[in-house]
Parts: sequence; C-alpha cells; structure tokens
Amino acid sequence: MPDALADVLALPGLGWLVLAVSVAGVVRGFAGFGSAMVIMPVASTVLDPVAAITFMISVELLGPIPNIPGAWRAAARPDVARLTLGALIGLPLGVFALSRMPAELFGWLVSLAVLGLLAALMAGWRYRGRLTPRLTVGTGALGGALAGAVGLAGPPVIMLYMASLLPVAAIRANLTLYLVMIDLLMISVLAAFGLLQAGAMIAGLLLSVPYMAVNWLGGRLFDPAREGMFRAVAYGIIATSAVLGLPLWH
Repeated sequence: MPDALADVLALPGLGWLVLAVSVAGVVRGFAGFGSAMVIMPVASTVLDPVAAITFMISVELLGPIPNIPGAWRAAARPDVARLTLGALIGLPLGVFALSRMPAELFGWLVSLAVLGLLAALMAGWRYRGRLTPRLTVGTGALGGALAGAVGLAGPPVIMLYMASLLPVAAIRANLTLYLVMIDLLMISVLAAFGLLQAGAMIAGLLLSVPYMAVNWLGGRLFDPAREGMFRAVAYGIIATSAVLGLPLWH
C-alpha cells in the first residue's frame, strides 16, 4: 500500500487532476454527460497518453455502480448488446493507435476531438435516418475506437440517440450501461496490450470516491426548469478545458 500511495503522489500534475475530476463530477451531475470531455484535455497535458486514459476510466469505473440496477431495468438491452459488440471491434483499433501515438499529437487530438464533438452537440446534430441494428453496432464501434484512442466513448452514441424514439429514461439507461461496458472492456484491452499503468489506475480509483460525491452535488444543484442554463454552463466548462488542453500553451 505505501508503494501504491507513493505511485499516486508521484503522478505529475496531481493537483490539476484533482481539480479536473472535481469539476467533471459536478458537470456530470447537473448536465448528465461530459465528465470525460473535462478530464481528458487536462489529463493529456500532465500525463502520457496511456496514463491519461487509464486515469480517466479508473475515475469513472465506480461512479455508476449505484445506478446500474435501475439502468438494467430501464434499458433497451438488445441495443446495449449491439453497442457493446461494436465497441469490441473498435476498442482494440483505438488502443493500437494510442500505443503508437506521440504525446503531443495525443494532446492535439483530444482537445480537437472534444471541441468538434462539443460543437456537434451544441448544434443539435443528429442522424435523421432509421436506427438499424447495423447502425447501432457501427456507432458502438466508433465510440469504442474513440475511447481507445482519445478516451471519448459517449458523444457518438449520444448523437445517435438524439434521433431515437426511445423514452428518455431508456436512452439514459442505455448510455449508462454502454459506458460501464466500455470502461470494463477498456481495462481488459489495455491489459492485453500490456499498457495498464498502476499509478494512474490507483489514483483514478482513489479519486472516484470524491468524484461520486461531487457528482451527487451536481445532481442536487440541477433544476429541471433551468436545464438550458445548466447545459450552457457545462458546454462552457468543457470548451474551456479543451482550449486550455491544447499543446500550444505548453
């Protein structure tokens, strides 16, 4: 245990990581999304690419546990299975790219991907065709590839479901289960590639506890009557994180 704590304390930029996790938890709590889009640009400036993604998925691993039983009941489980199948295809490709990616290129890709996906979400872009099983698998594969390469699994699936006729509760449940599966698969794939980093993983697991607390706080702050304002604040925080994460400042 002392060695593990020493690994955590030795992480570069630990203070910035704690700040990013705290802000990300509040954003996730009151907006329902966006934690990875806050954490990854900051993590990419102080950690190497593999450590940054290991840290992020470890932070998010325990947070959804209280919500899993309800999500399992509300989800359209065949859709979750198709998304997960797609992720199984896309994740190894993304991790392979990650394992060969220079740190500076990783920083650029993370920040630019966050800004691009944020712009698409803000613009309300959505797929307007029929949501077929093949399309769902393909979207899961795209999310898996993005998760493996830059740590961003959620936005492609969010944009797909903007066109869905599913109830909102089922969509949120699908996203919850899909992201849990992504995290579990990601750990397995990183381990298979021999890329897991103990210090980053332990730090993420330790910070997952305060992350859950601030996530709860964000949920308490949320007022459905002012959803537009809360989403605007979340978008502003995500954009700020992405811009500050650009390598040109470092």
